[in-house]
Amino acid sequence: MGGSPARVVTSPPPGKEEEGRVPEEHEFARSTEPFRRELLAHCYRMLGSLDEAEDLVQETYLRAWRSYGTFEGRSSVRVWLYRIATNACLTALRDRGRRALPSGLGAPADDPGVPPEHGADPDVAWLQPIPDALVTPCEEDPGAIAAAREHLRLALIAGLQYLPPRQRAVLLLREVLGFSAAEVAAMLDTTVPAVKSALQRARARLDEAAPDRERLIEPTAPHARALLEQYIVGFQNADTGALERALRTDAAIEMVGTRTWFSGVATCLRYLARVSGPPGDWRMTPTLANGQPAAAAYLRDAGGTHRAFGLGVLTATPRGIARVTVFSGGPDLFARLGLPPTWEPPPAVRPPPCSLRALSRDGRITPREGTGSDRDPPGPGRRRGSAPTSIAER
Repeated sequence: MGGSPARVVTSPPPGKEEEGRVPEEHEFARSTEPFRRELLAHCYRMLGSLDEAEDLVQETYLRAWRSYGTFEGRSSVRVWLYRIATNACLTALRDRGRRALPSGLGAPADDPGVPPEHGADPDVAWLQPIPDALVTPCEEDPGAIAAAREHLRLALIAGLQYLPPRQRAVLLLREVLGFSAAEVAAMLDTTVPAVKSALQRARARLDEAAPDRERLIEPTAPHARALLEQYIVGFQNADTGALERALRTDAAIEMVGTRTWFSGVATCLRYLARVSGPPGDWRMTPTLANGQPAAAAYLRDAGGTHRAFGLGVLTATPRGIARVTVFSGGPDLFARLGLPPTWEPPPAVRPPPCSLRALSRDGRITPREGTGSDRDPPGPGRRRGSAPTSIAER
């Protein structure tokens, strides 16, 4: 994932001075900057890609800057920005297929002993994760934060990819963002009846594409934290018993970037037993992505250093972990998560006796002592040779 962080436009583009009134920098920033985080979330929902979403948000602010001098205030600044962002996304989506997860491309694999082929499908555009810290509302309202997370979860984002772009836009603008039919019609240069018809079709198609979307546990809830902790402990210590207790009987694991995924706890455990290696090969840091608990995994290299590897996003339910979606990405992905490129032990401070401590300001969760992330000795170095490029290749 190589997109650069979005930047605030602070100077007019060439020729802007001749286009009309040039807005002062502080006026433009004061009017538009409060909406940057929610615009990033909207573009991500539309595109299924954090890289593209960041680019489109930057494009939105550039277009807004260029036309700010002629903005007449007939709608709110928020409506105006969403009109620009949505139409930029629709242009980007023109003639482009959906972004996929492995489970959306075929049946589950039967043999976890056969490594999947990475890069075998260059024409497949894969869904990307998004760190909660980039898009979670800054306010302290728990309801607003929970709603934002619900609308970023992987099952919903994957389901949205099945909708035609304009239906996707209508559904998001009406049901996620709460704009009126008249406002959406103005944004998309269409009519109110057309908006209502597109919304009805979008609802039906989404229910057909993702019929079993279930209510998930909030990632900061005690049970979700306990499941994440149990998964991390089990994986780091190669403890299949702990992993079995964390997973549901119908659990699934999928490796984004390949067509390979597994279904059923027995098959998943065979796969996890194969890739977890000796205790100490992996170190994991709890975090949050797509409104779900996640484990950022570091793999030990031949020199004994644990280096950024990938992210496992957990679908946590009252009955256990229903799905683990694994994304590669290495240091670039970890930088987005606010994590270092190599694993760092937690500070030598005894935490309170609870499952996991509270979220830090950047959205990360700090593990308690004894979860395995600071309990296991480093152990011997890995066998000589280059590190695998994916969990599946281990």
